Parts: sequence; structure tokens; C-alpha cells
Amino acid sequence: MGHHFKKFKTKAIHEKYIDLKDTTPLNYPIFQTSTFYFNNFQDLEDTFTLKKRGFVYTRGGNPTVNLLEKRIAKLEDGVDGVCFSSGMGAISSVLFSFLKPDDEIIASSILYGSAHSFIEHFLTRYNIKAKFVDFSDINKVESEITNKTKVIYFETPTNPTLEVYDIEKIANIAHKYNIKVVVDNTFLTPYFQNPLKLGADVVVHSMTKYLNGHGDALGGIAIAKEQDYIDYLKFGIMSEIGTVLDPNSAFLILRGLKTLSIRMEEHQKNAIKIANFLNNHKKVKKVYYPGLDDFPYKEVVKKQMKGYGAIVSFEIWGDFNKTRKFIETLKIPALAVSLGDCETLVEHPLSMTHRTYLEKPDSEEFKKLENLVRISVGLEDVDEIIEDIDTALKVF
Repeated sequence: MGHHFKKFKTKAIHEKYIDLKDTTPLNYPIFQTSTFYFNNFQDLEDTFTLKKRGFVYTRGGNPTVNLLEKRIAKLEDGVDGVCFSSGMGAISSVLFSFLKPDDEIIASSILYGSAHSFIEHFLTRYNIKAKFVDFSDINKVESEITNKTKVIYFETPTNPTLEVYDIEKIANIAHKYNIKVVVDNTFLTPYFQNPLKLGADVVVHSMTKYLNGHGDALGGIAIAKEQDYIDYLKFGIMSEIGTVLDPNSAFLILRGLKTLSIRMEEHQKNAIKIANFLNNHKKVKKVYYPGLDDFPYKEVVKKQMKGYGAIVSFEIWGDFNKTRKFIETLKIPALAVSLGDCETLVEHPLSMTHRTYLEKPDSEEFKKLENLVRISVGLEDVDEIIEDIDTALKVF
């Protein structure tokens, strides 16, 4: 490190190191390196045997990425986390970590489309049986458990119908049978809900959404309460499959995380006003939002959620052509997948993020989604968003 090289070609490559001990950056730097070197064989041995938290190769660990893992784990009341290159990287890797051929997984019947597709079409290729159940009936969930069931996986609130499931009750049932519980907490973030405190074994997030909050970086994370499991997930699953988060994205998500609490409060404030406006509109058939007075899962909301989030789903009176016309008339909400950005986004899930349900036109899930509009409420002026929605509803 302290060596002074004489030749230009050598200096151009090696005279570049900064000893962080001599610097005090307010923001942690981006460690834009694929590889880390060792000072000696003892250093190497201690790092490879996990006696110390050293670094070898960014696929297995990087200081910028690891800071993000630790920071979100603290927010979720976990011991540590593992970052992935996307939310689906986190979901698929966690499920792989618990399942092998001949096992079974129970999942909620309404799920983000790619998660549903991964469980129904991908895992089943490996002789893993998938059961999709309505989790609002906890007795039904328990009745589907067999001695082969290894994982119970669900979102709460669900994407995009905002159904809320009792994490504590489901975890208590699962743990009677030594089953792992995995909860997707993307919609609420650690600011509004903490599944690990309620009994979940692993909590997953698409960090692309609210944790980042600015629509400019992909990422996923899994957080757990046991360090041994985190080490296995990181080095036995993530590193082997290769779904690593790059340091640049980690830096952006760390930046976004600083304003998470402020953004979630503002997102929610806007969403409550929009949900109530829609709920009182004569052209709106039904509104799905946990903050409404007539929300059917009110007791569970009070028990496990510190806030309602900012996803509002609803149906307008009429057929899909009217729904399509309504969406295309909107000026402020962008017609786009994803959620959690500063911009308000609108989608028709069945045509976009939940297309997997098109395969089941006779199912209850298809009927729920057929005419459903999902709005990810942004941070624009809420009165202007409401005016825009009202104008689009007047088109027919």
C-alpha cells in the first residue's frame, strides 16, 4: 500500500489506493471492484473460513453491498441480510434454500405474477409440489399441510388486491409442523410492518420499490434472524446462482433509504385521500385499500401494521374497455409496471405484472383481477392527482 512505484505503466495501475482509515466520508463510498486481495495466507484463511468478515470477490461480498444488508436488517429486526440483483432473485433464492425434490410449498393464491409463475412453473419442474390457498381462511391453510410441506410463502398486503393476512397466526401454525415462513414485505417496508417480529423466519423485499424509491436501481434483499442461515443463503445459494447486487445499485439504494420514513408518510397521506375519493365516487365499483373504514381485514391491520402503505387498487363500473379508456386518459400517472417511485404509476395488473393469471380464466383470482386498476401513489400534489382521476372517470 505504501510502496512507491517508479514506472508509468506500473503507477497507472497500482497508485490508486485510498486507506479509509485516513478519510472520513459522510457517505460510504462505492467499492467498484470485482476482486479484493489478501495481505498474507493467514488473512486468506480467516476470510475463507468466516473467522473474520473479509472480502474476496464482489459476488460473495462487497463493503458497499454489505452496509446495505446490515442497515436494512437493523430496520427489520433481523441479524443480517443478503442482497440480490432483483426482488425475484431474493424470492427464488430463499425458496431454493428451503426446498428440494419431493417437498411441498404452500403459497397464497394471489401473488405478484413472477412469484406465482416461479412457484407454479419453475419449482414444479424439480418435483416440488405447489399448493395455492386463500390465506384469509387460516384453517384452510393448516388443512393443506402435510409432512412434506417445508415452506409457507405469502405477501401481506397482497399484490394487487391488498388482502391482509395474520402473520403471527400463520407463523404459529407453521412452526407447529417445523415449516419455514417467508413473507414479502415490499408493499409496507420495515417502516410500516416487521414480519420477523411477528414470527416469520425470512422477510424479503424488492428493494427496487420503496426502499430505493426513485425508480433508478434494481435490487432485492432477504433478512433473517439466524446468522448461520444468512451465511448459507449468501455463500451456498446467492453466490452459486450468481444473483449478486452490484455496488452502484447498492449505493443508490442506500441513498434512497435515508428518506424512506419521510417518503412513506407522504405516499400514505396521498393514498388515503385518493382511496377515500375513489370510495365515494359513483363510477367506482370497489376500492381496495387497508386505510379505508370499511376495509374487511381491519382487525389484522390494527394488530400488525403501523401504516397502510400507498398502493390503491379499484374497479370501475363497466367492462375492460372502460377500464382501458380510463387508464389511457390519465395524464399524471404513468402507465407502467413497478411501484414505490416518486412518480404515480398506474397499471392493469392482469395485462401486465400478473399475466400469469390469464392462464386461469375460470379461477376466482382471474375474476378479481379482470377489471382491477392498481395505482402506486406518488409524491405529486395530491389534489392534482385526484383532479386528473376525476377527469378520466368523466370520459364515460
